Amino acid sequence: MKFLNNRLLSVILGVAVLLAMSVFLTSFMVNMRLPDNHQGFEPVQPIAYSHLLHAGELGISCLHCHTGAEKGRTAGIPSTNVCMNCHKHVTAPILSVRAEDEQAAKENRPPRRIFSPELRKLYATTGLDDELKPDSSRTASGVAWVRVHSLPSFVYFNHSAHVNAGVLCQTCHGNVETMERVRQVSSLSMGSCVNCHRDPGLTASTGRKVTASTDCVVCHH
Repeated sequence: MKFLNNRLLSVILGVAVLLAMSVFLTSFMVNMRLPDNHQGFEPVQPIAYSHLLHAGELGISCLHCHTGAEKGRTAGIPSTNVCMNCHKHVTAPILSVRAEDEQAAKENRPPRRIFSPELRKLYATTGLDDELKPDSSRTASGVAWVRVHSLPSFVYFNHSAHVNAGVLCQTCHGNVETMERVRQVSSLSMGSCVNCHRDPGLTASTGRKVTASTDCVVCHH
């Protein structure tokens, strides 16, 4: 009887160990990533730029700022000049401006110009002071944005080929217009590229059938 109990206990322990190993291996395989897979990467940027506000609520097109995507290999990060086209006039959120207007009316004085803390950071990188005047103590350095999406050096990807074929930016980058802070949604793996190239179907923006090569040398030069 004691022998049978020990044998039963051994079987139960063996099954438990196998189940635990199965759960561990399944979890490992699901979460396993290659070194160049940065899916989920969501860095804090030097300036809290909101794509939710600009691309979502204001409806600014991706190509308005990322002009390179339509004409060249890389989408490009907008220069501070692109930002300043709007923000030399828009210096704070509209609610802050309205609050200042109301306060000025109560105090019977002209409203002051309001500057948001994040936009002050932008102005500092362009060599301007808090009143948008040249400041000799500041050097125009540009914003040191942290890159979110990157591909291995042995991969060739041309943005313009995809944009002009009607592929939406969201196909690879996710719904950026809903993101307060941009993160990498897709794994950007070879598998995701190949699956799309094998069956591209109809492009969302043009509604026409497109074809895409699966030849290795197209992406690996």
